[in-house]
Amino acid sequence: MTPRTAIALLALAGLTVAACGSDDDGSSGGSVTAADLDGRTFVSTEVTGYDLVEGTEINMTFLADSMSVSGGCNSMNGGFEIDEGVLTAGPFAATMMACDLPLMDQDTWLNEFLSSLPTIELDGETLTLASGDTTMTLDELQPSTLVDTTWTVTGTVANEAVSSVPADSTASITIAPDDSVSVDTSCNTGSGSVEITDTTLTFGPIATTKMACPPEQTELENSVLSVLQGEVTYTIDGDSLSLRSGEGADEVGLELTAG
Repeated sequence: MTPRTAIALLALAGLTVAACGSDDDGSSGGSVTAADLDGRTFVSTEVTGYDLVEGTEINMTFLADSMSVSGGCNSMNGGFEIDEGVLTAGPFAATMMACDLPLMDQDTWLNEFLSSLPTIELDGETLTLASGDTTMTLDELQPSTLVDTTWTVTGTVANEAVSSVPADSTASITIAPDDSVSVDTSCNTGSGSVEITDTTLTFGPIATTKMACPPEQTELENSVLSVLQGEVTYTIDGDSLSLRSGEGADEVGLELTAG
């Protein structure tokens, strides 16, 4: 082998090693950091290893060093860290609403799952958490706008408890750009005016039709209309809207979902 040939082979070997190193460095392998999640909300699209309560989903919102999570009943908030693809979350502080037992059990499971040091991966807008036999897949959710969205009631709040909406009953509200609101109570329909700030809605009188309805729909109607009067606070989390009025045992409210 001539010296010139040996030098050429060494140069080629160096290029090959450099190319391999470049491929390894450029492969993210689904790695994720807290900064990647800051300000983003994700909603579950599939959960294997656990059966979610029918009609519920898991919502996760991340900030710089904290996260809020809900699974259909209470909301949990706590800190989190990500180290080498492992999520360390909690301890969580939770709201104390009483819900149906399956939803309470789901809250307990969700807390345990997030506290079990699940692996975490991000692929574009898809977040995947896995621990043991359970895998949770979530897609990023773009926040819904308050105005020009039909908000469907998924739960009512009274006596410090959240109640689900009766089967075969659908209630909703829609706020128009002209500061008017349309209401479907599941029994009657109505409309009125609303003043909007960054944190509150102030409803004027809601005029409704006067149809007689079955007891469950009438009860839902009463719950909806009891909230849509005067000033209420609101928060939007992804495609979820929460309305609250009053304090403590006198607090009433609605949980709603876009669409």
